[in-house]
Amino acid sequence: MPMNGIKDLQSLLNRLSPTIHKKQFCFVCINGAKYGEHSHLCPLASFEEAEGLTLVIPRDIARASGYADAPAFSCITLNVHSSLAAVGLTAAVSGQLADAGISVNMIAGYYHDHLFIPEADSTRALLIVQQMTAC
Repeated sequence: MPMNGIKDLQSLLNRLSPTIHKKQFCFVCINGAKYGEHSHLCPLASFEEAEGLTLVIPRDIARASGYADAPAFSCITLNVHSSLAAVGLTAAVSGQLADAGISVNMIAGYYHDHLFIPEADSTRALLIVQQMTAC
């Protein structure tokens, strides 16, 4: 599949079109696990690290699976087709949220970027990102 998408930062910012998912998610780490061994947790994303397999899973599944203490995150998707080679989008968005004191964990998909925001800050974060588009 050829790499497509917008590379120009200003064009990306003008077209962010952020939306917030209805579900909340949790980040969990499972020591000694391999990708695919925990498909029953319905992971949205995963990453293998030396310390264990990180999974981003729906909050309700996390709670039912013994991860009751895992913090809840809301997911904001930037509905602009950003190129994986684009420069500055992560910095621009995370910088605005940092200025507001909001933590963000960003994951890039092939087409879109996804922001995982602590649940308590999600509405405020969405407004900040929407205002970036209006500038």
